[in-house]
Amino acid sequence: MPGPAHRTPSAEERFHYWFDSTLTRGTAALCGWLALVCLALVVPVSTVLAWTDQRTPASLGARIAAVWRNTGQTMRLGGEVGPPLRVALSVLLALIALFYVSTLVSLITTGLTDRLIALNRGHATILERGHTVVLGWSEQIPTVAAELVAARTDRRRRIVAVLADRDKPAMEEDLHTTVGATGRTRIVCRSGRPTDPAALARVSPATADCVLVLPRDHPRDDAEVVKTLLSLSAAVTEADPVRVVAAVRDDRYLGAARLAGGPRATVLDMDDIAARLLVDCVRQPGLSLVHQELLDFAGHEFHTVRDPGPPGRTFDEAARACPVSTVVGIVHGDGTLALNPPRSTRILTDDTLLVIAEDERSTHFSATPAPYDPTALTHAPTGAPGRPERVLLLGWNRRAPRIAAQLALRTPPGSVLDVVAEARTATVTAVRAAAEAAGARLTVLHRPGDPTLRATTDALDPAGYDAVIVLGPDPRPGRADPDDRTLVTLLHLWAGAQESGRRVPVVTELTDDRNRLIAPPAPGADFVVSGRLIGLLMTQISQNPHLTAVFEELLAPDGNTLHLRPAGHYVRTGRTASFAAVAASAAHQGACAIGYRSHAPTAPDDGLRINPPKAHVRHWHPEDQVVVIAREAPPAP
Repeated sequence: MPGPAHRTPSAEERFHYWFDSTLTRGTAALCGWLALVCLALVVPVSTVLAWTDQRTPASLGARIAAVWRNTGQTMRLGGEVGPPLRVALSVLLALIALFYVSTLVSLITTGLTDRLIALNRGHATILERGHTVVLGWSEQIPTVAAELVAARTDRRRRIVAVLADRDKPAMEEDLHTTVGATGRTRIVCRSGRPTDPAALARVSPATADCVLVLPRDHPRDDAEVVKTLLSLSAAVTEADPVRVVAAVRDDRYLGAARLAGGPRATVLDMDDIAARLLVDCVRQPGLSLVHQELLDFAGHEFHTVRDPGPPGRTFDEAARACPVSTVVGIVHGDGTLALNPPRSTRILTDDTLLVIAEDERSTHFSATPAPYDPTALTHAPTGAPGRPERVLLLGWNRRAPRIAAQLALRTPPGSVLDVVAEARTATVTAVRAAAEAAGARLTVLHRPGDPTLRATTDALDPAGYDAVIVLGPDPRPGRADPDDRTLVTLLHLWAGAQESGRRVPVVTELTDDRNRLIAPPAPGADFVVSGRLIGLLMTQISQNPHLTAVFEELLAPDGNTLHLRPAGHYVRTGRTASFAAVAASAAHQGACAIGYRSHAPTAPDDGLRINPPKAHVRHWHPEDQVVVIAREAPPAP
């Protein structure tokens, strides 16, 4: 069989092939073509100028000389006329000058290009003092960077240095998109592995004010956090006053991380904190808003200030002397914290006050406490111990055993946790064992099922439970966003509530804060974005190391914790009263009132107000709530 006929290339195709082949011969060929193109343009134009110039002699030799002069001046080849040797020498000098200038320009351009490429690679060393260093790149980086920009700890220019194993331009673009304008704060990115001492030196950790070691996106990468802390300990001596804040996801690496970080490091257990926050919100719907307000720098947060009053005055006297801030504790001279101490506690000379304020400069003290109407005060009713509770857990991830353990510590005896998930029976048995070890007061039941199916939620009757917890699966490479399944489950719960008309508090764990905005609307729903809250907590501790003990106690199952209590426990409802009256009533009952939540929530703060002025007067509704820091909630009436 004859083969296919071969087409003869056209003349145009042959020319293009020849031209392309010529260009591939290197720099000499490119320079030759450039000279030919220039001559093809300059010589005809110079000829027209010479023949149309009336000042040029009419002889052919004179006009050719004029053409040569125009061409030489245009192409910087001298343009001398006369004997051939003189013309050749002028061309030679022009070529030498052209070669020298072009070589010099090339050297300068190459040097600048190499320097810019090196800078874009993020390999230059940062020579700063008192800056903040962020090591690693994870889901917390937008939150941490934005909060460091918003932190109002001082008014001077601040530097935030980020070191991660990513391209510097990519990091800068991502931070510019998520953080936006940074004001007086400058964010500098450097490329390199934080576990590499040579790369770590690029951000000068020894001269930094604090270093944040971000957790990785998967628990199996916590070993890299430990290695980063070891590298940091080698780069920073014990004499350097550098604070270190780190976090791990798997508690199996917690001890190793604390050993690697040394005494200067604060290492947080992400899963444990997330479980505590979820259980807090299960017990008291709406508490996630309080945590959010106290953790970010956008509103009012914790600060430490010196008491300018006379030495030895009591905690109660100092608290009543703050008209626009809320005094909630004492930081003793040895660094220990007393949160919500007895009102008669004396403030010593080297003590500082822990306050909730807009910033550290807004706190001031008044010689005259804010007045209030004593007749508006009331007292929390006493009642019987709380009844057993039923909690429904929809979905499964690695934090489920911790959630069960925290529920066992905080729920009344006889309570039940009903788990509905596609989890293995052996895994749920481990949850049951964790609950029994924590308190032996919580019964764990397991019903295999897929919470993303409407038939599963309809068969459960969620309205028969005191609270519902919705968990998404653990994120894994190659799988969909865990929040996708969570949102589907929430849609089924919302549809069932719309049909039955019965409401039940739902606490949902999300991995992406943006998904909170698109979640089905449900009154009383709480969303815990654990990754964002951990980022906020790390930033707060990096700015004030005393807050480690504050949040450790606030998230503990006992001690002084946050509570949302009915306003009727402190003031008479149905009438107006100042917040000073609420604060005084709470103080008489051994609590610190730090804000309130209105019964008619409005966007975007959902009716929550933290640290209102003592002189703030409002009408108190029976369904309003007061936010307090207290040792334990009063028994239910």
